[in-house]
This record gives sequence, C-alpha cells and structure tokens, in this order.
Amino acid sequence: MANLSNELVQYRGLFLFILVLGIGGTFQYGFNISVMNAPSPFMKAFINQTWIRRYATPIPPETLTLIWSFVVSVFSIGGLIGSTASGYFIGKFGKKKCLLYNCLLPLASALLVGLSRTVNSIEMIMVGRFLCGFYSGLGINVHAQFAGDIAPRKLRGFINATGPLFVTLGKLFGQIVGLREFFGTESLWPQLLLTSGIISFVQLVALPFFPESPTYLLLDKGDKEGCMRALKQLWGDRDHQPHIDQMMKDHGSSKRKMSALELLKDQSHRCQLCVMIGMILCLQLSGANAIYFYSYDVFQAAGFPQDQIAYVSLGVGAFEFISALICSLLIDRFGRRVLILGGYSLMTLTLGILTVTLSLQDAYIWMPYCSVASTFLFIFLYGAGPAGATISTCVEIFPQVPRVPAFVISGCFSWLGLYILGMVFPYIVGTLNHFCFLLFMAVIVISATLIFFIVPETKGKTIAQISEEFNKFNFRRQHKQNKAEAQDCIISTRL
Repeated sequence: MANLSNELVQYRGLFLFILVLGIGGTFQYGFNISVMNAPSPFMKAFINQTWIRRYATPIPPETLTLIWSFVVSVFSIGGLIGSTASGYFIGKFGKKKCLLYNCLLPLASALLVGLSRTVNSIEMIMVGRFLCGFYSGLGINVHAQFAGDIAPRKLRGFINATGPLFVTLGKLFGQIVGLREFFGTESLWPQLLLTSGIISFVQLVALPFFPESPTYLLLDKGDKEGCMRALKQLWGDRDHQPHIDQMMKDHGSSKRKMSALELLKDQSHRCQLCVMIGMILCLQLSGANAIYFYSYDVFQAAGFPQDQIAYVSLGVGAFEFISALICSLLIDRFGRRVLILGGYSLMTLTLGILTVTLSLQDAYIWMPYCSVASTFLFIFLYGAGPAGATISTCVEIFPQVPRVPAFVISGCFSWLGLYILGMVFPYIVGTLNHFCFLLFMAVIVISATLIFFIVPETKGKTIAQISEEFNKFNFRRQHKQNKAEAQDCIISTRL
C-alpha cells in the first residue's frame, strides 16, 4: 500500500494528463458510436418532416433508409480520413497541437447538429456526423501514440490500456445522455452532442498546462532540455537521464520520419505491421458487435419490459467499463499474451454457450436468463482481456518513428473494416440468425492460434528486445542462413 501511495504521488502529473488526454481522445470515439442509438426514431421523423416541408410529400421509405444509412456511415468515412491524416498532422504540428486543434471540431459538430432542426437542415446533421468521425479517427491515433510516449516501463501496460478504457467510458456516457431523462426525447435530441462539445472544451482549457510528448521533443525537435522538463512534470523530479539514454539507444540510429509507403516497403517492420492489422481486425470480428445487436432480443426474451431494456443495456455498458478498468489494473501483472489468449479462449466458449441458449430459447423457461448471463460474461471477457491488451501490444511492438505510419495504416483497415462490417452484418444476421456466432468463433480461434505462435510477450521489454524477436520472422531467410553457417562452422571446427 505504501508503494502504491508513493507511485500515486510520484506520477500524479502523469495520471492527471492521462485523464485530460483520454477525454479528448478515445472517449470521443466511444461516445459517438453509442450516442446515435436512442434518438434514431426522432431523427428519422425529423428527416421525414424536413422532406415534407421541402417537397410537400412524405419521404419514400427507400429514400429514408438511404439517407439514414448515409448519416450513420458518414461517421466511418470521417474516421477513415481523420485516421489517415493523423500521420501528416502529427509530423507537422506534434501530438499536443494536434489535440488542441482537434478540440475545436467537437464544438463545431455540436453547433451544427444543435441548430439543424432550427434551420430544417438534414445536411447539417451529415456534416456534423462527418466531423464526429474525423476528430474521433484523429483522436484515437494521437491518444494511443501519446500514451505510448509518456508511459514509464513499469506502468506501460496500464497507460496504454487507458485507450480502450476511455472508449468504454465514452460508450457509457453516450448511453446515459441518450436516455429519455436527459436528451433522448423528440425536443432535446439536437443537443445530444453538447456533452461531447463540453468535454472537448475542458480538454482545450486543460491541455496547455501539460507538456508535449518527451519522445517527440527529444527525437524530432532535438530538445533534450525540453524532454527532461516534460519527464519531470509527468514522472516526478528525479534523475531521468537513464531513460533518455535508452530512448536514444532505441531510436538514435533510425530516421526521424517515415511515411506509410516507406513502412510498407520496410522489411524490418513488416511482421509487426501485419500483426497489428490482424489483431485490430480480430477485435472487430470477435462478435462484440453481434452481441450488442442481439442484446435487445435477449433481454426481451428474458422478460424485461420494453421501456426498461434501455436501462439494462446501460448496465451492459457499465459492465464493459468495469471490465476495461480491471484489464488496465491487471495487464502489468499478468502480461499481454495471457490476457489476449485467455480472453479469446473463454470468449470462444461463451459464444458457443450463447449459440446453444439462443437455439433453445423457447424450450425452457430459464434458458433466456442463461442467454443474458452469457451476454454479460462475453462483454466482461472482451473488455478485461483482448480489448485492452491488444492496443497495448500494438503500441509497444513499434519504435517511435514507424509507430506513426503504422497507426495510419492500421487505422485505415480498422475504419474500412468497421464500415464494411456495418454494411454486411445485417445480411449475415438475416441469413444465419444467431448461428452467425459460429463465424466469429472461427475468426477468434484462427487469430488466437496465430497470436500464440507469432506475437511475443512485450511486458517489461525494451523496443530493441521486442524488435529482435520479430526479426526472426522479418529476416527468416537470413536467420536460417546464419544458423546453417554457424552449424557448418561447428562441424569444420570439430574436424
């Protein structure tokens, strides 16, 4: 307990900065994913009313579906562009200025959506949702890289896991403000993004009191004194020269900037890039979206009144936040591989149980409660295991220079995957119903097997040590050749 108190005092600047960093980073992504669920009937009614005012006729159902689909999907388009542009903005302005400029977009988005009903403009909602996606995509990348830069080695897992933690917190807040007691009504839905704007304003005011990334100051700006001041503000007033020496050792011989195209051509980081893309896609295809899709039917079958299901879903969001918090506390103790592989193994078992319980939903009176329990268990395993540990691993397997383009590339795959999954998933469910979980089980098993054989444990290791383990795959032919030459040398020595 004494050691914990000492660390809280020593790293108080770091913990405060993580809070400020998170509310303008991955929090916005989680918030904007969940905040559109509750007001969707009111927004569709507004689209119909606006259409009547313009054309004096009700909107055709297929046109309404098309417009609503675009309102939803334009968020992913904005996220893709924001994620892709993050490499350019980070290189030009640095991470801190990127976040400062990014804080202005939620204010503009909240203003556009808030005034959309006043001026009867559907287009303002579309532009506002596009801005939501843009600042969410940019914020995710900057948050993850900033957290990786400022994390001391012994707290590296915890700090990196705060990204998914703030995603779940954003989802929870989005569900709360969407309740009818807050903004989930026909008269108040335009003010839904007001929460996002207020939180962004808090970050805009607080961020200038914190330093730029120490790694960015040292390696990109060559400002050793600025780097030392930043470390003292975040990690306490003590000798940080060994850490600076380690940063120079890990990154000193590499280029200061690298484009996404250069990273794709770079053989020394090819395996890391493939691992990062594969692990992030696996998170999307692990069945979490399917669980949320089926949760309404599961809770309804269990006997929950229809007007109470929103509050039960809120419980699922709270459960996911608690599980993400547990992951951030356990990750530095048990390591990343244990949480990822153990989580995926138990998630596969849970999906199998859920498939069975949904198949027998009407056979036994107690079976729907088993489905509810399986739903909560899956969310807990997802949040406490792969969701947090995957992001931490992806940050730690790259040095500073290729980390920026790596997140740009993986972000493109992630947002494209989210968009395609949103378009295809309803058809998969319509064809397979609850047996779609079998597809997600197959994805998890294949991904977990590859992770077991390829991805090393990164806990407590330097970037040089992690890179050396990946080089066995990046330079497999050279390793085999060196091994054969060494064996020939031993034989000739014996002769």
